[in-house]
Amino acid sequence: MDFGAVLQTNPPSARTVQLAQLAENHGFSHVWTFDSHLLWQEPYVIYSKILSETRKVIVGPMVTNPATRDWTVTASTYATLNEMYGNRTICGIGRGDSAVRVTNGRPSTLKTLRESIHVIRELANSRAVEYNGATLQFPWSRGSTLDVWVAAYGPLALKLTGEVGDGFILQMADLDVAEWMIKTVRTAAENVGRDPDAIKFCVAAPMYIGDDIQHMRDQNRWFGGMVGNHVADIVEKYGQSGAVPQALTDYIKGREGYDYNEHGRAGNTHADFVPDEIVDRFCLLGPAEAHIEKLKALKELGVDQFAGYLQHDNKEETLRVYGETVIPALANHITAKA
Repeated sequence: MDFGAVLQTNPPSARTVQLAQLAENHGFSHVWTFDSHLLWQEPYVIYSKILSETRKVIVGPMVTNPATRDWTVTASTYATLNEMYGNRTICGIGRGDSAVRVTNGRPSTLKTLRESIHVIRELANSRAVEYNGATLQFPWSRGSTLDVWVAAYGPLALKLTGEVGDGFILQMADLDVAEWMIKTVRTAAENVGRDPDAIKFCVAAPMYIGDDIQHMRDQNRWFGGMVGNHVADIVEKYGQSGAVPQALTDYIKGREGYDYNEHGRAGNTHADFVPDEIVDRFCLLGPAEAHIEKLKALKELGVDQFAGYLQHDNKEETLRVYGETVIPALANHITAKA
């Protein structure tokens, strides 16, 4: 299993770069960031600095969207970073949440998402693509490679992921929901003749190493509120039950609103409706042993990468314990002499 660290690009940007370096030093293979241009600093600028200050770590957004950036500009950014630093980028993409809703926009349609994935991937892989009635290609790009991983929750979005995604990002660590969603994505891939085992599966959720369970819950309750935005969209479309697991829909009944000024922040004031049970199910909290147990269960379901959010007050210690204890426990063990 691979491991990623998910960061916010809060100022100072040097702090984000420092955490990215620390993550790599502790064995993390990926560094992801939020992508919300009004709430935080511009991630792609910071990626360039991270890449210049690290050796192997792969960087990308968790997640970008088709609405706030021209698709060809996004692809050009990836291709340029790859030329500069040697194919160390990845694109996480979804319909859009905070980046579009802060500007009173709406998430993109699945049709638009599908089209954007195709355009971004083809151009960023140094290939030609049809776009707005023209055949486009970067004449300066040679050998750039980019995988596009799709963040999804609802049945139709999961179907799209199986049909076109290089990977699937599930932003929660609930075992029951993960099992259902991975199966749904794999079935969709099989139905269009794709190899379902070729799709990478990433579970992204807060990780916090500690002993004070209530403090850890309170520090990460924001995550249930963030996920609730997407769940609310699903409930609006499909109703409270039937198309998606009740474990995913029941908890938002007490949701009364959302303040994007506090999006993704510990101690925010709009996540009180999220019960402790949901925080425990969605996140990885507690001592290293508890993390290892849940990660092994996720690995059994087919999860290839765990990406841990670090929006809390114990970032460095969590990275350290993961590097020294958790990541080695999930590694394939090879003996020097058989």
